[in-house]
Amino acid sequence: MTLYALSDLFSDSLKGFFVFILFFTLIERGRSTMANKQPLNIVKMKKMKADGIPLSMVTAYDYPSASLAEEAGVDMILVGDSLGNVVLGYDSTLPVTIDDMVYHTRSVVRGAGHTFIVADMPFMTYHGSIDSTLDNVKRLMQDGHAHAVKMEGGREICTAVESIVKAGVPVLGHIGLTPQSVNQIGGYRIQGKDEADAARLLEDAKALEKAGAFGVVLELVTEEVARFISEQLSIPTIGIGAGRYVDGQVLVFHDLFKYASPYRDKRFVKTYGDIGTIVRDGISQYVHDVKSRSFPDETHVFTADDQVVENLYGKGKEKVARA
Repeated sequence: MTLYALSDLFSDSLKGFFVFILFFTLIERGRSTMANKQPLNIVKMKKMKADGIPLSMVTAYDYPSASLAEEAGVDMILVGDSLGNVVLGYDSTLPVTIDDMVYHTRSVVRGAGHTFIVADMPFMTYHGSIDSTLDNVKRLMQDGHAHAVKMEGGREICTAVESIVKAGVPVLGHIGLTPQSVNQIGGYRIQGKDEADAARLLEDAKALEKAGAFGVVLELVTEEVARFISEQLSIPTIGIGAGRYVDGQVLVFHDLFKYASPYRDKRFVKTYGDIGTIVRDGISQYVHDVKSRSFPDETHVFTADDQVVENLYGKGKEKVARA
């Protein structure tokens, strides 16, 4: 017999008590499950690739988006330098600084303490000396509390990748369309469309694997080339606009929910909501309610005792009607 059936045997007050206990138990069970969740690690990720289990990854840039992503069960969170575009209002990722990344990474970690979190190394923070590169990595790991860093580039950054890995920091590579190099590659163009480009991408991916990267992001790469690269590597590939045959997928939080104004549709993105419209319409209604004095109404106010009103206004003053 269920809890609800048993409760029929008791008074209405006991029924309410049992319903409360059931609700509280379910809530606590959910909290306990999240508290017991262990973040993925790079060994588990590699095994997931071997077992054919796709990895899910989404960007987050603050506490609430990270909390929601973790509660939804995402495998990994990327604190991307894409925050320059979708949060800070820049037209590219180039102006994003290491201070920006530390600030946002710290916020994300507070919101998703049981999820593997990767922080982007921003533009020109890993192209100087190894010492300066490691200093920037140190900031993301010690001040930002990230679990790993992500770096854009192929063979040209492998010396830095190898040094970072030797220092004990996991590195996620990123090839294909690399937004930090957008001015050099001639814009946001699909990669791997010809034989020479495909060969270059494969060599870069293999070089990153050899340097110690635990995975590689493939961005805007043709599906066939992305599939072949994935088959050639023992480490996971994570695609964004790279087709169906990679080892995982990553999308930008704001793209998932059209959280922008105006929002520009992208062929490689599947959207799961329209937050932009909801927020815009909600604020518009709020402005209307304030202007028309329909907000706040009596359900939103607090009232003082009669004696307080009398002391403030004197006897004979009518008190504001209670709801």
